[in-house]
Amino acid sequence: MTGAMRVTHIITRLVIGGAQENTLATIRGLRAKSGIEVNLISGPTVGPEGSLEDDAANIPGLLTLVPELIRPVHPLKDFIALRKLEKILREQKPDLVHTHSGKAGILGRLAAKRAGVPVIIHHIHGPSFGNFQGAFANFVFTAAERHASRVTDHFFCSAGAMTKLYLAAGIGKPEMFTRIFSGFDLEPFLNSTNDLALRKKLGLAENHFVIGKIARLFKLKGHADLLAAFAKILPHVPHARLLFIGDGALRGEIENQIRALGLDGKVIFTGLVPPGDVARYVGLMDCLAHLSYREALSRALPQALAAGKPVVAYDFDGADEVCLENETGFIVRTGNTDAAAEKLLLLARNSELRSKFGLNGKNFVRENFSVEKMVDDQYNVYLNLAAKRGIRA
Repeated sequence: MTGAMRVTHIITRLVIGGAQENTLATIRGLRAKSGIEVNLISGPTVGPEGSLEDDAANIPGLLTLVPELIRPVHPLKDFIALRKLEKILREQKPDLVHTHSGKAGILGRLAAKRAGVPVIIHHIHGPSFGNFQGAFANFVFTAAERHASRVTDHFFCSAGAMTKLYLAAGIGKPEMFTRIFSGFDLEPFLNSTNDLALRKKLGLAENHFVIGKIARLFKLKGHADLLAAFAKILPHVPHARLLFIGDGALRGEIENQIRALGLDGKVIFTGLVPPGDVARYVGLMDCLAHLSYREALSRALPQALAAGKPVVAYDFDGADEVCLENETGFIVRTGNTDAAAEKLLLLARNSELRSKFGLNGKNFVRENFSVEKMVDDQYNVYLNLAAKRGIRA
């Protein structure tokens, strides 16, 4: 078979988040190459996290919405979504389907198999099972992933930790996994500055030591732990401030915790920030703290490093693949807010250490996190898998 290779990406929803930004960046990069046609199928974008749906809709002929493709488990809608996905794929006739996120990953792969798609890839941006949830949920999601893995030709993982997790659960074989860091536009972060006008707008003084966090205000993102650690260091660094970039369902709960800890006026919320503006806010930070309980590899970590900011992170999943201990920041045991506070205090008191970690981080991210590298790495796997099926672009 010769001619353009047809690729369809499937994702559950296009909220503002690392997996979604990764997917759209990949699609733009692939569309810029010759010999490849790319489409995208998504469920409706709902929730307080913000939407990238307009960004996708602005790419001509790209997006098809399936209203029944929703995040919560819903047997009737899931069945309808499966049938609709199969119908769309039969019409598009892709040579390769590339799925993202939990629900779209399961239904998309099963629909692709039913539609006779030659190559099926699933992208693991974060784990769908693990110790962050109960035993029954783990059983269900692990069983679903094992079932879908039988029709999967290859897995992309945004962190090597995901490969280990899935193999340990009996999903796939080692040769089926490729780690591909989630690339992003580096230049805004490499060139970010301490914007004094933006500081003033947010109520930050020039001498404030700013600890940043970029994440949805959502469960398992670790905002409560960071507030607890921050309360421990504030007596020693009274000029410290927290900067929360993002919004979400837990804002009210987090604000209640701030009041309970006596941190009023010490924590600044930016609310939703368009992805293109995040670098401006990172430029204000002195360091980034990401005390998340679940993520393959948060994009916030390399974004901060690209801006020359050291990072403190819990040892979740793939954090230590970017937060290199005593090189670009510090890794602490998940849940240990005392250790997190100790490392934040160390960074607050040592500007030379912050500069050293920041420079190391910039160099590491330049080498590993460009969009071009991410797209090329995926494209090369596409070509290899397609060639085995007799497909030539």
